[in-house]
Amino acid sequence: MRPLQEPVQVVPEVPPLARIAPTNAPAAAEHPRSQGLRLDEVKVQIHQEILSLMDWQRMESMAPDRLRSELKALTEELIAKNKLALNENERRGIIQAIQDEMLGLGPIESLLSDPTVSDILVNGPFQVYVERHGKIAHTPIQFDNDAHLMRVIDRIVSRIGRRVDEMSPMVDARLPDGSRVNAVIPPLAMDGPLLSIRRFAVVPFSVQDLIRMGTLTAGMAELIQGLVRARLNVLVSGGTGSGKTTLLNVMSSSIPADERIITIEDAAELQLQQPHVVRMETRPPNIEGKGEISQRDLLRNSLRMRPDRIIMGEVRGGEVLDMLQAMNTGHDGSMTTIHANSPRDALTRLEHMLGMAGLKAESRAMRQQISAALSVVIQVSRLSDGQRKITSLQEITGIEGEVITMQEIFRFEQTGLDPDGRVQGLFVATGIRPKFVQRLITRGIPLSDNLFNPTERWT
Repeated sequence: MRPLQEPVQVVPEVPPLARIAPTNAPAAAEHPRSQGLRLDEVKVQIHQEILSLMDWQRMESMAPDRLRSELKALTEELIAKNKLALNENERRGIIQAIQDEMLGLGPIESLLSDPTVSDILVNGPFQVYVERHGKIAHTPIQFDNDAHLMRVIDRIVSRIGRRVDEMSPMVDARLPDGSRVNAVIPPLAMDGPLLSIRRFAVVPFSVQDLIRMGTLTAGMAELIQGLVRARLNVLVSGGTGSGKTTLLNVMSSSIPADERIITIEDAAELQLQQPHVVRMETRPPNIEGKGEISQRDLLRNSLRMRPDRIIMGEVRGGEVLDMLQAMNTGHDGSMTTIHANSPRDALTRLEHMLGMAGLKAESRAMRQQISAALSVVIQVSRLSDGQRKITSLQEITGIEGEVITMQEIFRFEQTGLDPDGRVQGLFVATGIRPKFVQRLITRGIPLSDNLFNPTERWT
């Protein structure tokens, strides 16, 4: 919808869409079902007729529920006027498709309302895949053509003031519910526009949800909640789609409500429930290549905003230097995520990023800064059957010689696969009592006596 040029006076009674067409509007041409038109062609033609009949200024003043109701009435009127031979299911499908096209994201709107769908992957207008329970499957959903898919992408990115065109053919965005969106268009995408949506739960996951799904055990959850309350700095490591952001959300639920939290992300995804949360999001450069605001810029500014904790969605570049310095200078309890396949790889990546930040120092000095800033690394993995699990929880104990020393507290040991291909395994404690336990005790956070007992096994 094009923006209004001037404020619209909302009147108590808004005329229905079916009665606000221009008086000289031409009669709709008949396109009976008997002539062999497919349902998608019928939908396109009715959609075009509605677009020609609608008063956009009046429409923008309507509440969404009222607009949805009026679209239904106008669609039914056009179906009757054109004498379309549709059964009840076809009629209902056409009405729903028109409402989704005008008010939502077109063909994929139904997927957004499906709670079992975690990812929506659009490979051009005629291939739509979804991920359910960790497995990717093809769907029969299609867009009409490239232009139809581009309209949906434009609608998504324009909501948050971003753009996608030939000059900027890649864009990161988000949906109103926080779901992560990435789009790539031609000429970079060879077979039509590409759209990827990483869905987030409308109701954020809780610790109990993760325990029930087998991501971690009750004892591990007790320890992680204690780490957050005791204000230890935590790094969550994992691959793409392993559940890093979900775990970060769950961990943040243990932060006391009286703390001031600042979140910094490329696209705002975190769903913190505390009352005092300040959310900041990066800005890409404009068409002239100017005006970019990076995570590093936001992090530096956040230090002047009196934060109790800083939560960064993901570190991937020079901002790591400022983040580690913030953790070392009074912002205890900060958290972030990083892409890495193991806790050791995560620390190596941090060291490389420090070099990207322009820090000219010896490797030992960089490692000293990392070991002083971080206390715990939590590794999250997506297993072969789609399950997400915490596969390792390690404490950073310091530096010896040229190496950052770590000790593993918990790990997941895979024992095999069941006949259905599901991963079988156990969570085990290594028997090491971490050094940070004393800090938890001094903060009044008791832990279960047998929490670190290596004879305990949990599925």
